[in-house]
Amino acid sequence: MITPQTKPQKLAKTLGLAVPLYFKREDLHPLGSHKGRSLPIMIDTYVKQGQVNFVISSSGNAALATGLYIKKYNQKHKNKLSLQIFVGEKIDKNKLGLLKKVMSKNITITQTKNPKQSAFQMDKSGQAKILRQSTDDLALLGYEQLALELSKIKNLSAVFIPTSSGTTAQGLYNGFKKLKLTPQIHIVQTTACHPITDALSLSSSCLSSSRMRGSINNSQIPAFAGMTKISLAGAIVDNVAHRKEMVVADIKSSRGFGWVADDTQIKDIIKLVYKTEKIKLSSNSALSIVGLQQATKQNWKFTGPIVCLITGE
Repeated sequence: MITPQTKPQKLAKTLGLAVPLYFKREDLHPLGSHKGRSLPIMIDTYVKQGQVNFVISSSGNAALATGLYIKKYNQKHKNKLSLQIFVGEKIDKNKLGLLKKVMSKNITITQTKNPKQSAFQMDKSGQAKILRQSTDDLALLGYEQLALELSKIKNLSAVFIPTSSGTTAQGLYNGFKKLKLTPQIHIVQTTACHPITDALSLSSSCLSSSRMRGSINNSQIPAFAGMTKISLAGAIVDNVAHRKEMVVADIKSSRGFGWVADDTQIKDIIKLVYKTEKIKLSSNSALSIVGLQQATKQNWKFTGPIVCLITGE
């Protein structure tokens, strides 16, 4: 499924960009978000290995993509797959409502205090195969396909990515590398979860990039705000960040950077995008534009088109 690559020209003008801006509309993916890139590949691979029972712990997008895909799979195949979805007790009501729409005889949802531990236990006991993008390198392959689609934008200069585990950023970097392309990879995290951005801040090589104008130090960059307990962008939750070391290396190699968005910035961008483009963004999708806005305010240099990944709910 190729998702739209649109040009929000009014927004680009408002942000003061001198290069074209694109939205990669992963929110319009049939499986609901960018997670629909990786999870079908993971499921298909494990089905070929004989797996029929799956389990996932998710804040929403990954569970929805998995549920929709397995529901579609079961409609086409005689041998049905099963899926157990574990979600937290405080999951967003709207996301829970979307998940309940994919429930069936084979797809069940359980709210629990410890969703991740519950999923691990099912996997450990052999009851089901856990689907976990943050540690499973099969997940990277779907985002390599996304890189191929983005490569159709000539002279692509940078991609801004709302980031939790860093899987999307790593997969895109791998895909661009195979295509012999070198756009900057920028990740955007939240004040409630920014372990990868913190790791990037320790590297002065990022700040001395030849693609930057002017001088920047850590105290000037909004990304280094203090931690908060929660964020409007509730899908950014991976404070462990198993991929951190590799993602940091990839971002540094691409001459990109990491940014952090607070709730005020998220709200302002949602309003601005609706005012200029009449597009209703989720808080998670808004992160990419917040990151771009921060970069432009810090005089980051872009030599060609920029993509903001609109990831979904």
